[in-house]
Amino acid sequence: MHLLDSELKNREQWEAAQIELPKFDREAMKAATKECPQWVHFGAGNIFRAFPAALQQKLLNEGVEKTGIIVAEGYDYEIIKKAYRPQDDLSLLVTLKANGTIEKTVIGSLAESLTVDRQDEADWSRLKEIFGSKTLQMVSFTITEKGYSISTADGSFRPDVEADFAAGPEKADSYIGKLASLCYWRYTQGAAPLALVSMDNCSHNGDKLFAAVDAYAKAWVKNGLAEEGFLAYIENPASVSFPWSMIDKITPRPDDSVKKMLEDCGFTDTDNIVTSKNTYVAPFVNAEEAQYLVIEDAFPNGRPALDQSGVMFTTRETVERVERMKVCTCLNPLHTTLAVYGCLLGYTKISEEMKDEDLVKLVEIIGYKEGLPVVTDPGILSPKKFIDEVLQIRVPNPFMPDTPQRIACDTSQKLSIRFGETIKEYIASPELDVKSLKFIPMVQAGWCRYLLGVDDEGNTFTVSPDPMYEGLAAKLAGVKVGEACDVHAVLQPILSDAKIFGVDLYEAGLGEYVESIFAELIAGKGAVRATLKKHLAEA
Repeated sequence: MHLLDSELKNREQWEAAQIELPKFDREAMKAATKECPQWVHFGAGNIFRAFPAALQQKLLNEGVEKTGIIVAEGYDYEIIKKAYRPQDDLSLLVTLKANGTIEKTVIGSLAESLTVDRQDEADWSRLKEIFGSKTLQMVSFTITEKGYSISTADGSFRPDVEADFAAGPEKADSYIGKLASLCYWRYTQGAAPLALVSMDNCSHNGDKLFAAVDAYAKAWVKNGLAEEGFLAYIENPASVSFPWSMIDKITPRPDDSVKKMLEDCGFTDTDNIVTSKNTYVAPFVNAEEAQYLVIEDAFPNGRPALDQSGVMFTTRETVERVERMKVCTCLNPLHTTLAVYGCLLGYTKISEEMKDEDLVKLVEIIGYKEGLPVVTDPGILSPKKFIDEVLQIRVPNPFMPDTPQRIACDTSQKLSIRFGETIKEYIASPELDVKSLKFIPMVQAGWCRYLLGVDDEGNTFTVSPDPMYEGLAAKLAGVKVGEACDVHAVLQPILSDAKIFGVDLYEAGLGEYVESIFAELIAGKGAVRATLKKHLAEA
């Protein structure tokens, strides 16, 4: 079985392999989209195929929508040329369930695929035609947080961005520059309203996208390269909106065990494709079952009926509450806890850690007991049920090949949000005592222990990449597992750094406690496990 429209006509072979096919007329969908495009998506990676494309397929299957999605790739054109068009823009979604089974669905909701390549005259002309259409309602993005960056580390604009500012809309060639150019084309063709919706997993994502596009509009107007009204168009939410969103779904790289299951049932399009930019794609995408997409309901030209496929549309304030719930309490802190202690205890899969009674109890206490009391309930999602799903279904999923080593990357950049915000809430609350926190500080102590690069058996390991590692390692250079040291002298410069922890841990009243836990963790071989058991028994 191959992913081709002609092959889908033999429905019996797909049904025998228990692969669900689209239930709508794809040719009619393509024709309707050609005439009245409504939704363009920038970023042709796995998260798009596994999530937004599947959402629209549900609406097409049910007859709620008639048009599909036009996908546009602006970073790696080979994805379109090697993994989309040869397969008639079809893909296979493999949903990895926690009970060890998989669900297989051919995704056929894409009407066409385009490269955001100014040098490809046909594709660029088609994009201009789409952006000039009054029916276009929404342009969404999964281009990673880096995709919105137009500045260097010192805050100045990148050279290619400065070149675009001078070149104007007709010649801009950076990713955001070409997007801004298409928005300017829309403005010149009648200035129809539009929503630009970032679906990337970063805080206040709509603001990041707005800041990037707005910089181009300001520069072009200032340089006399665009009409003055273009800046007002971009900056008026009634004309162009930049909604915030929160997205949550894990789509790991195509897994070999999934590949074998597919081949066993007769599906032959399983070869990985690695582009010259080192992008890993395959005709199939595997993803966890759980998924959340919460979007600020700000669509000046209307929107697809995605609320009927599970998307939650709400206020900007509620989007922020959902994001804080996930990032500060219900998911990310638990991941970091498992990453730090998983590395120390020799684990290489997060799912395997969930068979460890000590680690399960540790994350349960951090989530339910220490975190939940300060979560602002967003109203549209239950924080407790969210943690339930994370700990009982998502993290233990044997198909999820996530590793503590991957999640431990850049931990110095994560601690202030994932734990510091909770500590601040405790300090600010008249009803709560920050010194009652015992296990969040244990993660902070565990991270300092982790930075030694020695596991609980005394074996060395490679500390995951972190921009602050070298400086921190230098401060910890005199610490040896099993040898006494002046813990306060070593840790004080680290624990007092509010840039790392969100607060000065000594001023918060937790520094000395973290020191005492660290001293226990470095006592010798097996001290990490012993420290966990001792304190969990007291909880």
